[in-house]
Amino acid sequence: MDPLAPLLDLADVAPALAGARDRVDAAMRHRALRRHGGQVAAEASLRAAVASAALEGNPYDLEDVRGGTVTDPVLQGALRVAEGLGGLVDLWPRAPRQVLAKLHVLAARGVVPPADLGRLTGGAERIDALSGLIAGNDETPPLLLAAIVHAELITLRPFAGPAGVVARAAARLTLINRGFDPRGLVAVEVGHRSREPEYIGSAGAYATGTPDGLRSWLRHYAAAVTEAAEEITRIGDGVLASV
Repeated sequence: MDPLAPLLDLADVAPALAGARDRVDAAMRHRALRRHGGQVAAEASLRAAVASAALEGNPYDLEDVRGGTVTDPVLQGALRVAEGLGGLVDLWPRAPRQVLAKLHVLAARGVVPPADLGRLTGGAERIDALSGLIAGNDETPPLLLAAIVHAELITLRPFAGPAGVVARAAARLTLINRGFDPRGLVAVEVGHRSREPEYIGSAGAYATGTPDGLRSWLRHYAAAVTEAAEEITRIGDGVLASV
């Protein structure tokens, strides 16, 4: 049985998640993905990394990052994480804690002392519980599971330094591994960045553990995924215009 199924009974949650999935499915039919899918995926990955770094308080212009002129270690860590996701997809459901440690090594190199890379600063019991939820879970719908993975990690912040980058990457890994976004096109980070006050507020609401707090977060997550679907369309339009 799906341990998270009761969350779908919260008001407006199931329709919001279903609507987000429909928008992603529509975006996945964009003409650019037929011949230029790799280019769209690379651009989505870049935008996701830039947005994730910005959410950690390190905002940079996309074109400056694209030009290679930004050396900020948090931004560089977010780029390493984005590049490394593909190699961690299969390991994620088998060894979540190992993957989280690897994500932190990628994200925090040059930001925290080497001895702290990949090491939890606290919350080991909650991480164990989250790992149990991830490992071998084929019951929870991908969007719901990704939302909870993200919320648990963003509120717990179990690693030193840019723990938010790790949280957002873990959620992306969940969507990719569970087949919701097998090509890594859904830059949910962009959706969080475009709704940053709501992102911060709903994460805080989730941390209260109340039904209204959980509902607030899940509705935000659906909205962020919907915005990420629109971003696929914008990227695809741009790619077609350039060829």
